[in-house]
Amino acid sequence: MISRTLDVGAQAIVVPHVNTADEARAIVRSAKYFPVGARGSGGGRLSYGITDYIGKANEETLLVALLEEQSAIHNLDEILKVEGIDVFFPGPGDLAQSMGYPGRSDHPEVQAVIDKAIAQITAAGKVAGAVVTAETAQSYARKGARFFVSFWLPWLAKGARDLQSEIAAFGREG
Repeated sequence: MISRTLDVGAQAIVVPHVNTADEARAIVRSAKYFPVGARGSGGGRLSYGITDYIGKANEETLLVALLEEQSAIHNLDEILKVEGIDVFFPGPGDLAQSMGYPGRSDHPEVQAVIDKAIAQITAAGKVAGAVVTAETAQSYARKGARFFVSFWLPWLAKGARDLQSEIAAFGREG
């Protein structure tokens, strides 16, 4: 599925529930061409007219491994040794569930595991990912995360509330 997705034009793959180094190696094998991986050399439509497409694709294809279970955290040292994964991302929702706190990614124990994982990822010289909000983005950046995911609905809701306040304030002044 990874190679087919890349062959039709995707340039990044986010793989959920990566729990072992073997699973991480399988991602690289599927997503990268020889000599890094074993992706079929068909290239797909993105390869047309590109000199050294295989080298370019190996360099530019983004691979994100989601670490969403306690087993991934326990195996993190070995997972981090796998070359070819660009981002190692502790997934807070599923991680919380695997720790016995479903729906509670804000639980202090879950946050402690995420913080420790980010520290471990950055100490290994790798890129750590984090789910952020406007309130947490700087904190995660200070902790070393460099790949951020944010949901758009809270930003939109805040903008709508701010606009309503501005309109209401104008109405009181007028």
